[in-house]
Amino acid sequence: MAIKVERFGEMPDGRQVDLYTLTNRNGISASFTNLGGSWVSMMVPDQDGELADVVLGYDTVEGYLANTPHLGELVGRNANRIGGARFTLNGTQYELSANNGPNNLHSGPNFYAIRIWEVELDEGDIGSRISFSLSSPDGDQGYPGNAQITISYTLTDDDAVSIEYHMVSDQDTVANFTNHSYFNLAGHNSGLALSQQVWIDADQYTPVDGVQIPDGSVLSVKGTPMDFTEMKAIGRDIGQDFPQLLIGGGYDHNWVLNHEKGQLALCARAYDPESGRRMEVYTDLPGIQFYTANFLTEGTKGKEGAVYGPRHGYCFETQYYPDGVNRPEFPSPILPAGEEYQTTTVYRFTRESME
Repeated sequence: MAIKVERFGEMPDGRQVDLYTLTNRNGISASFTNLGGSWVSMMVPDQDGELADVVLGYDTVEGYLANTPHLGELVGRNANRIGGARFTLNGTQYELSANNGPNNLHSGPNFYAIRIWEVELDEGDIGSRISFSLSSPDGDQGYPGNAQITISYTLTDDDAVSIEYHMVSDQDTVANFTNHSYFNLAGHNSGLALSQQVWIDADQYTPVDGVQIPDGSVLSVKGTPMDFTEMKAIGRDIGQDFPQLLIGGGYDHNWVLNHEKGQLALCARAYDPESGRRMEVYTDLPGIQFYTANFLTEGTKGKEGAVYGPRHGYCFETQYYPDGVNRPEFPSPILPAGEEYQTTTVYRFTRESME
């Protein structure tokens, strides 16, 4: 195991930004930056042992500061959308910024991803670990409570990146973090990902209204394009004349995971038939937003001269359900004062064929 630290660039005010690369005994590596704790790269071998970077991203600090599609970001205090950019907690209404039509998306526009985080490095028994920490004051992004946040990435020797999220606040508040990496198992610069296959362990999903806020119902995926209970190509059903797909321009929905509450369990798989690369996703959270980069602007300039566009990658955003803070029927993202928010998501990479 090894950790390499190098200068990545600097902020407009001159503060240095660093890049941290973790490498395991198999030669697989993952890179992260203290600018937002973003996941910058993931080098994974194909069936012939050839390495490719399977995470979309940027080569520069400027790219991450202007990161409209949120490539690789850590997202908090609340991931996904809050309807009407407001919520009520303990009788007080909190107003957020409307940065996605009438809604708030990913707690912007003052994103955690455009801040410098504190860093701690560790070589542990299970792998190399980098921990990013941030103090978020009362009122930050519109949320109550002084919050202490630590998010750790560990690259293990079984070729997994484990992400552990931790937060404590001195007031009741919202805690719903995710990672917004876009994956393309053929390589970040390989273009459309529609031939790659996905399985999601979910018999239900939460349909949305015209501005992509859940309508409060939970529907079966059976007999619809939303059914990923058997492995299928992303592109097989994405173009169907199905109202939910038309609203999101493709897949951009929350799936209700089948595992027991709080249990760290396999919840999704992805597979690229051409390279043989495979990814497994584990989480203890109740939902996963599967997003097929429908709004990734054509001509987006990525790292190594890559040019990204719609459906050039896909996200598995583990989370509480969208707008859960306003939906008492959904699992609650409210973190009581003094209690610990702790959750884990794991992305494991292999190159086994999937028959």
